[in-house]
Amino acid sequence: MVHSQTINVKILTSMKKNIRFTSFKDMLKHYAGNGRTAFVFERNGEKKTLTYEEVLELTDRRSSELKKETGSCIGIFTSSSPECIITILSAVATRMQVVLLDEDQSDDTVIAQIKATDIDCLYSDDPAVAEEFRPHLTSGIGKESDGILFFTSGTTGSSKAVVLSEKSLCSSAYNGSAMLPLKEEDILMCMLPLNHVFGFVCSLLWGLSCGATVALGRGMRYITQDLGYFEPTAVSLVPLLLGFLLKGKLLNDDLETILIGAGDCPQALLDMTRAMGKRVCFGYGLTETSSGVAISVDGDPKAMSICPDDRISIAADGEVLIEAPTCMMKGYYKDKISTDRVLKDGVLYTGDLGFIDEEGKLHITGRKKEIIVLPNGTKVFLPEYEQKIANALENTELAVILLKDRLALVIKALKDDLEDIRGKVLQLMKELPRAQQISDIIIREEALPKTASGKIKRWIIEKEENEKNG
Repeated sequence: MVHSQTINVKILTSMKKNIRFTSFKDMLKHYAGNGRTAFVFERNGEKKTLTYEEVLELTDRRSSELKKETGSCIGIFTSSSPECIITILSAVATRMQVVLLDEDQSDDTVIAQIKATDIDCLYSDDPAVAEEFRPHLTSGIGKESDGILFFTSGTTGSSKAVVLSEKSLCSSAYNGSAMLPLKEEDILMCMLPLNHVFGFVCSLLWGLSCGATVALGRGMRYITQDLGYFEPTAVSLVPLLLGFLLKGKLLNDDLETILIGAGDCPQALLDMTRAMGKRVCFGYGLTETSSGVAISVDGDPKAMSICPDDRISIAADGEVLIEAPTCMMKGYYKDKISTDRVLKDGVLYTGDLGFIDEEGKLHITGRKKEIIVLPNGTKVFLPEYEQKIANALENTELAVILLKDRLALVIKALKDDLEDIRGKVLQLMKELPRAQQISDIIIREEALPKTASGKIKRWIIEKEENEKNG
């Protein structure tokens, strides 16, 4: 096993300046009282700021309000507004179980998540959204909890509620800021959804743990303007968003550090960004480990140094195994069977494939599990996804592949059947989030390649179709 002792002296030196917090309020208290700006945001056409002291005061006030409410598990439809973030911090401080939700999910998905995690009260910046789902609330958990639940980004059936904690998330922020410390004068741009752990840790807690300023993005409507408006020095991005910003030439001049995560990033994007003089770092982690366990800090962005609290080893079949005692999940919510399947004696079996080079750096080479990770970080569990399509089409000879960073369906059928297939697929796609929808349908009249046991060789089909399409 290769341990994190291989981290070089330069990183260890920066670690000494880093502070290990055990609660979100401790972060705020540490930097309160000296006028440091915690948040900068836009309100009514003007830039507004909140100092660490003001955020602390607002958090205490909001905590008092929440204590008067009759709820033990709060579902929060996340946004990057200061009100939403303060509600999250306050709910955690009052020992409510907190479940972070995405209002862009289908109604059926949100309802299923509410019921699966025992939510008995809701918050949204838009009260009408919370009111819409109020009839589906449960009786709650009836006790205090330090659980903060994030849903994995798979399809509805395979998505699981991962139980993290304030302490594990603070430890993850410690790991990240030890590897990539921010200065007081830095501005970290928050552009990623906070209901995903990468966004929560690397777009929010990373900045707060270092006493920097976090610029709160204004949502998708302003995605082309926010970097120019807030002029950040650091930002965390998923590969798809990086590609969009590069294409539009939207990276601001003051931007120094870009942290990429939540999915594989094409080398061309990394090279293009570095050619602009930006520092590009790549992070690897999972929801189950409260975000990152390895981050590149110099040289090859895909050669990642292991975070100080973590231990990584490689199994005989190439699977990446992680020991992260300070950051590891408590488990999947009310799902011991699934938890025990991947977490054994404190070791997480990730399903990812990789190797550790002679310098002790981690390289990820692919997936062991049958999951496609889209450029925006969304994960699609293929066996379940393909079965839904097979049921709808009454045809099992099909495969879903990644073609030009988008999902494509390859199916054995007659060309004349294309319109009928397209209609049924479009109807099925209405049930899924946009990021998980099929973008192209490819008809093959010949049999799809299979193994001796009859399993379709998806990887061969994907290789062939990508070669055809350049």
